[in-house]
Amino acid sequence: MTVLLRASNVQKYFPVGRQMLGRASGGRSSGPRVRAVDDVSIEVRTGETLGLVGESGCGKSTLGRCLVRLHTLTSGSVSFEGHDISGLSRRELRPLRREMQMVFQDPYASLNPRKRVGTIIAGPLRIHRQGNRTQVRDRVAELLELVGLSPEHVNRYPHEFSGGQRQRIGVARALALRPKLIIADEPVSALDVSIRAQVINLFDDLQDELGLTYIFIAHDLGVVRHVSDRIAVMYLGKIVEIAPAEDLLARPVHPYTEALLSAVPVPDPELSARREQIVLEGDVPSPVEPPAGCRFAPRCRYATEICAAEEPPLVPHRGPGHLAACHHPLGPPQMTTA
Repeated sequence: MTVLLRASNVQKYFPVGRQMLGRASGGRSSGPRVRAVDDVSIEVRTGETLGLVGESGCGKSTLGRCLVRLHTLTSGSVSFEGHDISGLSRRELRPLRREMQMVFQDPYASLNPRKRVGTIIAGPLRIHRQGNRTQVRDRVAELLELVGLSPEHVNRYPHEFSGGQRQRIGVARALALRPKLIIADEPVSALDVSIRAQVINLFDDLQDELGLTYIFIAHDLGVVRHVSDRIAVMYLGKIVEIAPAEDLLARPVHPYTEALLSAVPVPDPELSARREQIVLEGDVPSPVEPPAGCRFAPRCRYATEICAAEEPPLVPHRGPGHLAACHHPLGPPQMTTA
């Protein structure tokens, strides 16, 4: 598969405290900054789903916004279909917005409560001048049907829908311009458990029907495992492991991935009772002053002196495409016989 999007050494730092006032008034920031995304490089291939997981505050949502240029990069580059988009102005980015869209986390905050559903979905079409009034109306009705809603809902307001239906409206808006890439930023985390499967199945069906490419952001590996071809694990602004989904779930290399997997619920009570539950001790280090060595070392049960002194590079482990950044990678799982 060809590479649709490539991020190289992407960094995104945010000023803290009084520096924010200096930035707002045109001053330059030189003091401490939050290192939300720190030297991240990833590739997304055409037609695949890349899952991006990590606990809250690790920088995954910020990375997603950097990839579609909703945030200006501190340094690094992002290329889409082989073209560098890192330094494009807002006007130069406008044609690119048709190709890259985002589905936001909170369906209650991402839709304007004062606008009708038809107006919300038609917004991208009108901004990019895609068709006359009749064509826009027909396209809106088509999109509503595509995401499992009735065209009769076009004149309703967002508050008249459930959370799952609102997220479907957000998906319809993202699909309006027929994009090639959609970044779904925790699209099911604000929904009831009974609704999550329906929305996840919707994403799967749309990918098969429209040939979409996804970056699926979540903090729950249990959700990501069902939709992803590859999974990237992020911790404190860094990618610590990336691999094909089945390989990562069966044979994790990084201790942080191991801990995330141990937290995924298992429907079998007997298997759940036998499985080791890994509880990470200590707090996540500050992203303003991250540890000098491995950022996971203060919470890692395998950490040694080298972990605190040297930052491990993201290098290949085991099978093809399996990369991890760890001085003490986990060995293969012990096989048990019946």
